[in-house]
Amino acid sequence: MLKVGLTGGIGAGKSEVSRLLVACGAVLIDADRIAREVVAPGTPGLASVVEAFGEEILAADGSLDRPRLGAIVFADADRLATLNSIVHPLVGARSRELEEAAAEDAVVIHDVPLLTENGLAPLYDLVIVVDTAPETQLDRLVRLRGMTEEDARARMAAQATREQRREIADIVIDNDVPLEDLERRVKGVWAELVRRSQAPGPSPAE
Repeated sequence: MLKVGLTGGIGAGKSEVSRLLVACGAVLIDADRIAREVVAPGTPGLASVVEAFGEEILAADGSLDRPRLGAIVFADADRLATLNSIVHPLVGARSRELEEAAAEDAVVIHDVPLLTENGLAPLYDLVIVVDTAPETQLDRLVRLRGMTEEDARARMAAQATREQRREIADIVIDNDVPLEDLERRVKGVWAELVRRSQAPGPSPAE
């Protein structure tokens, strides 16, 4: 099994890269999706979040009001740390369960938005960073996700810098390109991942 950490700044196009890798044959473990699952209605995770932040972060149907919570935590580093201390251990435990269920010869892609911030690079055989210019990130967040420029900048500022992400990268995928170019680059990366997964002996990162 080759364990790959995939990360990138918000709006960098990491989800598109993970989708393309899955199409190539990768097993995807999506930390964002798991993070939603562990705070679904009725879970201990949601109860812990409500205890920390109050019932005002709940929607009318009892689910987590993610935009409201996001507006709180991305403007306050201490409250973001509190949220992370609740959610990250739950996400980690579920991720390990899914990894253990994968085939022995699988290329397992862990899509982890905060991989850099949380110092998780040593957990993986190699790290892929999806990279794009900050102005491209901002444009995508405002134009495609409907964020205000203020919210978009706050979320970008709460994450690692572009330089910090590139420092931990074994492979960088530039996503300041049209989709057809991205597809070609991802196929090239997949070929490299398959080659590494089949190589004898320890992985290059060990």
